[in-house]
Amino acid sequence: MTFFESISTCFKKYSDFDGRASRSEYWWFALFIILGDILFSISNSCESMSFSEILYIIFNLIVLLPSLAVGARRLHDTGKSGWWQLIGLIPIAGAIVLIVFFAQKPQDGDNQYGHEIALS
Repeated sequence: MTFFESISTCFKKYSDFDGRASRSEYWWFALFIILGDILFSISNSCESMSFSEILYIIFNLIVLLPSLAVGARRLHDTGKSGWWQLIGLIPIAGAIVLIVFFAQKPQDGDNQYGHEIALS
């Protein structure tokens, strides 16, 4: 999956917490969010409390639900429940555990969350 396909898929499935997501789908969307945050952070540093800060907040609100959905689908691909995302609330250690889970290879074959994702 390419960068733009991933963004498109994640926004199309913004509220779909069922099924599975490939590593590339998850990590390309994570990169999109990081790049957006960097872009808005740079523009915020150029001005004091400004319109760009409001855009930064709006951007993060827009990507919140799609990022939770793709995170749940990514965890499903590894055979874990999407509720594991809550471990991210534990400072530092939770984030490390989630990064490891998101980076794991997919579970072979079908699992309780859906069919195996075909690589193309």
